[in-house]
Amino acid sequence: MDHRPGLDPSVAEVRRAVRTALDEIEGAVVVALSGGPDSLALALATAFEAPRRGVRAEAVVIDHGLQEGSDAVARRAADAARSFGLDARVVRVEVVPAEGPEADARAARYAGLARAAEEIGADAVLLGHTLDDQAETVLLGLARGSGTASLAGMAPRRRDETGPTWVRPLLGVRRRTTVAACAAEGLEPWTDPHNADPTFSRVRVREHVLPVLEAELGPGVAEALARTAEQLREDAEAFQEMIDETIEDIVEHAEAGISISVAALAANPAALRHRIIRYVADSEFGVSLSRTQTLEVARLATDWRGQGPIDLPRCLARRVGARIELVARA
Repeated sequence: MDHRPGLDPSVAEVRRAVRTALDEIEGAVVVALSGGPDSLALALATAFEAPRRGVRAEAVVIDHGLQEGSDAVARRAADAARSFGLDARVVRVEVVPAEGPEADARAARYAGLARAAEEIGADAVLLGHTLDDQAETVLLGLARGSGTASLAGMAPRRRDETGPTWVRPLLGVRRRTTVAACAAEGLEPWTDPHNADPTFSRVRVREHVLPVLEAELGPGVAEALARTAEQLREDAEAFQEMIDETIEDIVEHAEAGISISVAALAANPAALRHRIIRYVADSEFGVSLSRTQTLEVARLATDWRGQGPIDLPRCLARRVGARIELVARA
């Protein structure tokens, strides 16, 4: 069906990706639309595929208010969605400074999308991240020395404790395909100036690092990085299952914190031991431990020589008898 005369191969590829994603979704969906080629191709394909599966879809355009004329850009994107049959709305959000421009804008965007999904009654939000975005994420993680959880990149589907399921139908689709799909359908995507601003590390990876790797190592680097992310994500999921099975037996609540059995922690392989420590710190205190901090806490179990408490973000780690306690700082 996708190969009938007149259907551009790029349009067919995007539609197939969206169709596969919609087959696993029950209920209405929100399409996160910025007006760029990736999200525009996603919205166009959803407008075609959703009605054929009895799925109600609505485009939501987030206006961060960070650039002059952002309201006009948002209105144009919403109008484009309506032109090919999607309901659409613009949601203005406030970006609160906290962790940096990119992270702050992302937090505001996701919060706005989640609120819109709740109002619409949608079970899932479709995001336009492509294979190129995945490759860039893996490269950035490598450059920062991140752990496997970061190198696993973006998941095709993710469900938080509350809110919608976040779905990325285009993680197997190249950016050049979404650009071609928009061109084939006569659409004029908006170009975000931030996507060409070299002050952002992701832009430098996109414009300089990946092209050099492709030129020097040959084509297929982006696909290889995306495959690496998929394999590491499988490993991360397996480790998480092991942690979930182990954690109830070795962790107990302590005054102002939580404690872990020294014997059980030391008996586990290093990879699992370190993941348990990071998981406990994150779940109890909402902090991400560095590699160095994680190793220092582990030494309280594997190389105990009477060392004193370890100062960590928002908490202390200390050896108390046969247990390691992570407690809130006084």
